[in-house]
Amino acid sequence: MLYGIAAATTALLLAAVLTAALRVPALRLGAVDRRRQRPVPLFGGVAVVLAACLVAGAGNWTGVAPLGDMGRLLVAGAGVALLGLIADLRRVKARFVLGGTAVAAACVVPYEETGLPAGLLAVGWIVFVAAGFKALDHADALAGTVGVITAFGVGACAAAEMLDGLAVLLSVLAAALTGFLMHNWHPARIALGACGSLFVGFVLASAAVFTRSGYELGPSVGVLFALTAVGSADVVLVLLSRRLAGRPALRSGPDHLAHRLRRLGLTPQGTTVLLGVGSFSGVLVGVLEHLGWVAESGAFWVAAGALVLVLGLLRIKVYGVRRQSVHPPRSAPSTASVQVSGHLRVRSG
Repeated sequence: MLYGIAAATTALLLAAVLTAALRVPALRLGAVDRRRQRPVPLFGGVAVVLAACLVAGAGNWTGVAPLGDMGRLLVAGAGVALLGLIADLRRVKARFVLGGTAVAAACVVPYEETGLPAGLLAVGWIVFVAAGFKALDHADALAGTVGVITAFGVGACAAAEMLDGLAVLLSVLAAALTGFLMHNWHPARIALGACGSLFVGFVLASAAVFTRSGYELGPSVGVLFALTAVGSADVVLVLLSRRLAGRPALRSGPDHLAHRLRRLGLTPQGTTVLLGVGSFSGVLVGVLEHLGWVAESGAFWVAAGALVLVLGLLRIKVYGVRRQSVHPPRSAPSTASVQVSGHLRVRSG
């Protein structure tokens, strides 16, 4: 108990200090997110990964909080974080990032308890959740807030299964994300980047799989979805939206949950709080169902609520209409084209 409090406090302070220290190097190296209103450095995830790995590794090395089989989860997560860091520094195609995440997931799934078919499904789900957390990082404080809530929920499930090493790892991760959020709340001074968001999503999804290994597949699917309802709903919304619009699935755009809620008039802080409440509701249902305190239909209602949200926000137009260039005859330029040309000359001058 005392070690858990000390480890969490250390991770929080270490992540807060490292996040502040890594902001300038990220700007100098050009590791910034330019899709926002202003360039935001992306090394916040490096601080979270370092804080979580150092504190959890120290507990394992000293024997105070041995990770046991969870050590391979931490190593695989660090590998995913390294892949994300490369993507932050250089242009890497999304399919390579997702492929590397799938390889790491295949190395941590407990096939002896899940079986091969369910294990392969778990690999796909881990990649799905990791991609969902990466997508949530586009809004200030959203990925970190959802990550903290999910870490506490999965940690409670791990504690109920007597997976003490996993519970400590998740508490350390939640504390590291809290330290990062000190710098990520709107207006964000730094973001997680692919390094941190992939790491967080990978560790949380893999930990959830460990807590549900040995249970029946049907109820496990419901619990796992409830624990990650917001990230999953965001991915489903984006894929459906781009499919209906005829856009490539891996092409970025202003079509996520937070983007659409902002178009309804919510502030950045209000959007984060609202989605945080939604995440807490889903996580609470998932934990209670895992403990057997609510019926298995609880996850169904979470899925129904997520579906209603997705279908409702899908009606909000987020893609601009493409402009068609009109070339009037050179011999007789139209009055409208002269006015447009004059306007352009004024702006260039």
